[in-house]
Amino acid sequence: MATSSVTSSDSPPVMDQRKRKRMQSNRESARRSRMRKQKHLDDLMAQAAQLRKENAMIRSSIGATAERCVSVEAENSVLAAQMMELTHRLGSLNEILSCIGSVSAAAAAVGGCMFQSEEFQVGDGAPWNSVGLSHHPIMAEMFDY
Repeated sequence: MATSSVTSSDSPPVMDQRKRKRMQSNRESARRSRMRKQKHLDDLMAQAAQLRKENAMIRSSIGATAERCVSVEAENSVLAAQMMELTHRLGSLNEILSCIGSVSAAAAAVGGCMFQSEEFQVGDGAPWNSVGLSHHPIMAEMFDY
């Protein structure tokens, strides 16, 4: 039995050594786990900062684009109003030319022209510039926008 008591007396130091190794291994594993966790946290913090920066840039870009859109819409509105005014003026000028043409044709049929000024003689097929529109106030106003 002496041998068994020797073995049992040798067992506790061997168990203590195994226990110390296991504890040391667990400590190292826990340290590595904490390091991985800290690195993951640092990576997430860096990613969050990068995403905040990108978000700010996108918001700024959206703001500038919205301002340009408002500006273009305002310019488009002005151009639409100008187009309507010019269309109306063109219609009026076409009516005037139609009236002048029919009056000139009627005057020629009667045997004389009612207009003595050369700038209003349209019925003879003269070009537009001889109609006198270049001196007409409507044409001068058209380019005041």
